[in-house]
Amino acid sequence: MDEFLKHKIQATSRRDFLKKSSLGFGSIALSSILGPNFGSAQNNSPQINPMVGRVPHSLPKAKRVIYLFQSGGPSQIETYDYKPALSKWHGQEIPPSLKQTQRNSGMVEGQSSYPLVKSIYDFKQYGQSGAWISELFPYTAGIVDELCIIKSMYTDAINHEPAVMFVQTGSQFSGRPSIGSWLSYGLGSDNKDLPDFIVMVSKSHSGAQPLNSASWSNGFLPSHHQGVQLRSGKEPVLYLNNPHGVDPTDRKKAIDYINELNQFQYDSYEDPKILSQIKQYEMAYRMQQSVPDVLNVKEEPQHTYDLYGEDAKIPGTYAYNCLQARRLAEKDVKFIQLYHTGWDQHGNLPSQIKKQALDTDQATAALIQDLKQRGLLEDTLVIWGGEFGRTSFSQGRLTANNYGRDHHPGCFTMWMAGAGVKKGFVYGKTDDFSYNVVENPVHVHDFQATLLHLMGIHHEKLTFKHQGRRFRLTDVHGHVVNDILL
Repeated sequence: MDEFLKHKIQATSRRDFLKKSSLGFGSIALSSILGPNFGSAQNNSPQINPMVGRVPHSLPKAKRVIYLFQSGGPSQIETYDYKPALSKWHGQEIPPSLKQTQRNSGMVEGQSSYPLVKSIYDFKQYGQSGAWISELFPYTAGIVDELCIIKSMYTDAINHEPAVMFVQTGSQFSGRPSIGSWLSYGLGSDNKDLPDFIVMVSKSHSGAQPLNSASWSNGFLPSHHQGVQLRSGKEPVLYLNNPHGVDPTDRKKAIDYINELNQFQYDSYEDPKILSQIKQYEMAYRMQQSVPDVLNVKEEPQHTYDLYGEDAKIPGTYAYNCLQARRLAEKDVKFIQLYHTGWDQHGNLPSQIKKQALDTDQATAALIQDLKQRGLLEDTLVIWGGEFGRTSFSQGRLTANNYGRDHHPGCFTMWMAGAGVKKGFVYGKTDDFSYNVVENPVHVHDFQATLLHLMGIHHEKLTFKHQGRRFRLTDVHGHVVNDILL
């Protein structure tokens, strides 16, 4: 290996001096990426490193985001959008004039009847805000004055994968960068030992639509901006551990050599993908130490488990992942994405949504409380919501205590809490059937523009040129929802 490197240096005589000076301009960037303690590079040049974050467009309200994505489409009618008028219409056909205002999926086109159905769960008003919360969420009801509830969300997509893609990437088609990747690209990292963007997927007791990893893809952005999935089990990050028989010293030497070879490649071709590869090797090496440390929940006191619930001791559960999200927030990971599947209730909704609420309610509220008591909520934005809502009419047969609801893009509910958003605030309104938005509509692109704004980014200015066009998260749409901001 050393002879090869020596030959390579001699063969490029016009750069000979630069190569002998810590491997030239490329290694200046490399040394700033790797830091003074990695390998032999020791360069304190002030040259801009293309891997680190840019200066925000405006003063950010939030330093990090925890996005609690409820995959499958939680029914707004059973959760946060109280509709007493449905009790009067229960069992009656939805008026054709109303039904025709929204698209319906192919799963209900063959139905001979479309009976409107009330929720079997009671709602009450809570907190100083007087927000209506379903009895399914007693813990969330206890923190309602921390929440900014948006009842007027709507989307363009009617099926799961396109709708998840749309919320997460701004496009219904795979191949675009996710929100976390855009933030990683735009702002860089505040912790060099952990990725900017971390993903966790929790188990569900009910059947679930499969999640596509394209939801946390870097798309056309450099590959080191992709979300890194932390899994339950002995190997939280695949292929991170050293192979059997390889000790850390040998691995360190191997990475040093690989990075030198990659550096020569970069000097020859100046391909930014090579710098991304160097970044990934370095991050993997550092994560061998940082990941086991941050995932070691055994050091948490019992009162923490009392707050989150006993499920927080079980890897892979939603409660466990919420606790991990707080630990990652303490380490200044910029974007933490939790996916909880199982909200797709086309039938047997009453019992299935109850299980979902039991899985998530306590831990969700605990995360808000935990962040607040640690002083982290003031600069952490927490988001809860799915990809779309559910229909007011029943999918399939309606019985006394059983019904289902189909996909509904026309309106759904999300909430935010923490940095920069109003507390105890309810925004937007739907009609008496929770079928159409009638006040303060918030499109998915508006939500994305607002999220970026809270992080100090103007959504029209964060762009990346790809295939001759400048792309952005919000495509050519989106407005910041200033009414919900402090």
